[in-house]
Amino acid sequence: MARALKITSPRGSQLDSFGDQITFIIGLIGLFYFETSFIKTNLILICIAFIPYAVQMFIAYYKYGKATAFHTYLAKLSAVIQSIFILWALFFSPEYVLFYGMLIIGLLETLEEITLIFMYDVWAADVKGIYWAFKDKRRLKKIKRFNKSK
Repeated sequence: MARALKITSPRGSQLDSFGDQITFIIGLIGLFYFETSFIKTNLILICIAFIPYAVQMFIAYYKYGKATAFHTYLAKLSAVIQSIFILWALFFSPEYVLFYGMLIIGLLETLEEITLIFMYDVWAADVKGIYWAFKDKRRLKKIKRFNKSK
C-alpha cells in the first residue's frame, strides 16, 4: 500500500522485511509443532538452506549495521512459495515438490542477496534484482566517484 501511495521510506522497507521474517518464523514454529516428524526427517536439508541465509544476514550486519531490504523479485517469489508450502503443510500435509521448490528458490534468492550486498557499498532498499542493480543510479554514483579519483 505504501508503494502504491508513494509514501515509502528506508525505515518502512526495514520494517516490511522484519515483518516478513517474523511471519515466516511463526509459520516455522507452527510447522515444528504440527509436523515435527517432517522437520526431523528433513532437518539436514533445512539447515543447508538456513546456513546461507544466516551468512547473508551476518554479512549485511557487518557491512551495513542492519539487515538488507532489497525486496527483489526473487525474494518475493521465494516468500510466496514459502507461504504456499507452509499453509499447505499446516492444512493438509507437507508436499515434497513444494518443499524442494521452496529450498531451491530460497537458496537462489539468498545467493542473489549476498551478491547485491557486495554490489552496494551503501545500504539500499528496493532493488529488483541483480540485472536492475547494474542500472541503479545509487550504485552507479559510487562507481563514477571512484573512476574520477583515478
